[in-house]
Amino acid sequence: MSPHSATPPFGDRRYNAWNEATKARHGGRVQKVSVAAGFTCPNRDGLLGTGGCTFCNNAGFTPSYLDRRWSIHQQIDAGLGFLRRRYPRTRHFIAYFQSYSNTYGEFERLRACYEEALSHPEISGLAIGTRPDCLPEPVLDYLAELAEKHIIELEIGVESCNDAALARVNRGHDFAASEEAICRAATRGLEVTAHLILGLPEEDRASMLDGARRLSALPVRGLKLHQLELVRGTELARQWQQDPNAVRLLGEDEYIALLADFIEHLSPEIQLQRLGSEVPPKLKLAPQWNLRLHELPPRVTAELVRRNTWQGYRFGTGLLNASDGIHP
Repeated sequence: MSPHSATPPFGDRRYNAWNEATKARHGGRVQKVSVAAGFTCPNRDGLLGTGGCTFCNNAGFTPSYLDRRWSIHQQIDAGLGFLRRRYPRTRHFIAYFQSYSNTYGEFERLRACYEEALSHPEISGLAIGTRPDCLPEPVLDYLAELAEKHIIELEIGVESCNDAALARVNRGHDFAASEEAICRAATRGLEVTAHLILGLPEEDRASMLDGARRLSALPVRGLKLHQLELVRGTELARQWQQDPNAVRLLGEDEYIALLADFIEHLSPEIQLQRLGSEVPPKLKLAPQWNLRLHELPPRVTAELVRRNTWQGYRFGTGLLNASDGIHP
């Protein structure tokens, strides 16, 4: 879409929203039911490291209704009870293997967990969260087979497109690993959603906007954006407590402006699934915003309207200089 188009694309939102695209594709809302299958992570179990990523505390994004002692079916039943009250018009539910790396483990155990979830009569598919370095060929081949009959979404934690930032947070892989994993999955016809954290140490505005360009060059279907939040019990939180200057945190207005800049540089083909994250208050250390997660989309849309821009407005322009994307 040309920056000089008379009619902004994507309707009133001005960005390519995953929810809207998914409703159109599947005839109604698709909602994820989180399950915890007890997997771990190579950055925790000693294969790569034992400390994990410095920003990570899985309790920060595990739903309160989940009890890890329950079977996958029991967890799905609990999640459905909660989600049906909140989203009564949902047409499809998919099991979301969210905690840690859900393609990391013995293949037979992985397959048993996926098939237990798919055997639930209310489940139409799977969303599987993992790392780019935990995608062996047999697992990708199997997921491709499942995708012939079910909704299958592979969520890959890219987290940053900047190798210095990845090293700083002890991620255990570089961006090339994400590029390779995304391409291997897409070659099999799998739909990939990437996760990206905006505001990691070692990142600046230019590197984050360059991340929009680099992700746009890959076969990514969806994108989840998260602002950096400091979660109690993490190494990054401890670093900030010792020296607040060691970890610079974005203010809410600054983050909204950055989101608008990022979206302008992002391919219009990529569907935005999330614009931010929300850690439970008892676990969140900083930043202390007054902004709730559901308020982010209208705030970002309002900023795009104010600028008279939209997703992809600057896509392919190559403009990443100091003034590009800064609007008075």
